[in-house]
Amino acid sequence: MGNKQVTNGDESNSTSNQKNGYKLNNVNTKHTKKQKASPPEDAVTIEELIDDSKENKIEDSELITEAPTIRVVPPLNFCPVEKNLYRSGQPSALNHSFLEQLHLKSIIWLAIEDPQDNFLKFIDDNHINLFCNLGYDSVESNSWDGLSESSIKQALEIIADRRYHPLLVCCGMGRHRTGTVIGCLRKLQGWNFASVSEEYRRFTGPKGGRILVELLIEAFDVSTIRIDKKYAPDWLLR
Repeated sequence: MGNKQVTNGDESNSTSNQKNGYKLNNVNTKHTKKQKASPPEDAVTIEELIDDSKENKIEDSELITEAPTIRVVPPLNFCPVEKNLYRSGQPSALNHSFLEQLHLKSIIWLAIEDPQDNFLKFIDDNHINLFCNLGYDSVESNSWDGLSESSIKQALEIIADRRYHPLLVCCGMGRHRTGTVIGCLRKLQGWNFASVSEEYRRFTGPKGGRILVELLIEAFDVSTIRIDKKYAPDWLLR
């Protein structure tokens, strides 16, 4: 028996590939020498960063370690209506610090029930004019929850006199009674009823507005309001 010739695997593969029409290129397996990367021109060293952090260190005296002692929280449904005119629900003791920032001269209270004692004390301590029980007439045929056309008229005539400003209009929740007066004010300003209704509903909560309130606003005769132009606020004369 003749000796079998053992061929190198690479050679046999090369021969096979050549038969199949493939041409293998020699691959250079020499390792290229790695070049050391140079840092960018604007690079900084660790030492420089440490020095900068020391220079910019905040002093202990500059750190806020305690919460502010005065809590400034607006009342329920608080919102500016016009310059120096605001609306809200009945403020609580938590809201007094906020109200002090408004420097109120007058408050119109539209609810039938009396304001809470702490609210009355705040009004007295800050020498604020309080207008309440404005023209309420329980037997008036077109009154709603004690808020009649005459009470709306009186409220609007107070609002239309800037001598009482800054002024807050409020009731128990700042929704329907306050919304009625502000809605009639918007009508006095010439707003279209769709815009008046949208603003009223914005403060009524998830239950929505009351149709009776919107009907009262729509039917209210703004021509009965007496305005002294000498004391009228600028935003009412536009």
